[in-house]
Amino acid sequence: MRDGTNNLDRVFNPRTVAVVGAKKLNDYMWLRNVSTFKGPVYSVQIDPAEIPGIDAMGVPNYASLLDIPGPVDYVVVAVPRAVAPRILQDCIRKEVGGATLFTSGFAETGTEEGIKLQAMVTQMAREANFNLIGPNCMGLFVPRLGVRFNADLYHGDSGPVAFISQSGTQAIAFSFEAYGSGIKVSKAVSFGNAVALDSPDYLEYLVNDEETRLIGMYIEGVKDGRRFFHVLREVTAKKPVVVWKGGQTEDSSRATASHTASLAVSSAIWNSMVRQAGAIGVDGMDDMVDVVKTITFAKPSNGDRVGLIATSGGHSVEIADAFSRAGLRVPALSADSYEKLASFFNIIGGSYRNPLEGGGNLASEDNMVTILDILDSDPNVDAIAVEFAAGGMQRNPEFLDRRINTLAQFRQKAQKPLLVVHSPAFPRGDPATIQTVNSKLAEQSIPSYPTFERGARALKKVLDYLRKTS
Repeated sequence: MRDGTNNLDRVFNPRTVAVVGAKKLNDYMWLRNVSTFKGPVYSVQIDPAEIPGIDAMGVPNYASLLDIPGPVDYVVVAVPRAVAPRILQDCIRKEVGGATLFTSGFAETGTEEGIKLQAMVTQMAREANFNLIGPNCMGLFVPRLGVRFNADLYHGDSGPVAFISQSGTQAIAFSFEAYGSGIKVSKAVSFGNAVALDSPDYLEYLVNDEETRLIGMYIEGVKDGRRFFHVLREVTAKKPVVVWKGGQTEDSSRATASHTASLAVSSAIWNSMVRQAGAIGVDGMDDMVDVVKTITFAKPSNGDRVGLIATSGGHSVEIADAFSRAGLRVPALSADSYEKLASFFNIIGGSYRNPLEGGGNLASEDNMVTILDILDSDPNVDAIAVEFAAGGMQRNPEFLDRRINTLAQFRQKAQKPLLVVHSPAFPRGDPATIQTVNSKLAEQSIPSYPTFERGARALKKVLDYLRKTS
């Protein structure tokens, strides 16, 4: 562990925050981002033209960090790159807990001046053992304390998932996407060029963070591959880690070089390292959110045999293909299950093979409960996926609510994981209805997915992980 990394607790749990360089040009963005912070917020700005706007926000302004009374735990630095070393020196002299250097224009530009300035702030931070986040990053999101890197994000609450991201955009996007799926963030960090603190430092901190049960990562490159592998392996022994590597193709590797000055690494080597470390590799934001959602909401299972409930014959074929292609099995049910199903199942417009083609049988909540119970007790089934036809239900909100309540009650007593996958075509339902359904399902800890394929892929990745760790 890097000396002083244990002091990241002061950064992630600050009592005081300061913003250096707030400007009217971006509507005092950083002061607005931390306007929800549960503690004193200070501004540092010497431009007379900017100070009236800061005063209007009710934020005390000082000419220097050193003038702020008392200790400062977390500082956001948003000044021109040439001024950054001087502000960093003030942070060090003030004994600040840590700082985000939002400023860009360093080594990622490939220019002599940018490389020189990055080397300067790197040396300063390392010699002082200072917790410098960045440069070229968005810094921290700690919703419980109201520390945000985007003013539209929620605050005042927390969740079980931490997110470590080399990209500010991806950190913000995950925070929004996860929240839309009913998952709140404990802590998130965008760390950019990583001159002093790199991804292993944040992993080492978050593995001991009591709020965090699961860690997601977006990584473009690592400076010390051996250290990253060893830390990742140590962390995955205690908490699940989901890793998304950006820049795995020739074209995207050029983009990462200009984005965060990250060096390319073979995708085959990277994927092998992630598997050996015991982490879950994903390939995009959708994949990341789906896997995180599955781990967070679905009950664990070590088996890959899935009982499928479809709404029609065509969809029963399609859902079976999707789950089979993902590497899951769709087995025949037990003789006992078939006997129970045959006692009430109307095979006109339906079929009780696996996948079950529900047809009119699914119109009855009593039938739905019975079908779910049969699958939960079937020895040939390890997990259950239910097609949800929101379009057919949106004209009957009471029925929709009853169905969600049925699934929620089943989920509470079930031994096996339950997933909901939305119908792939008409009657799919309008986006507002689907979002309402997803929100209500998330409130009941039931994971839902927009397509059969996404639900199947997420389940497969999580089952593979659980088998390795069991």
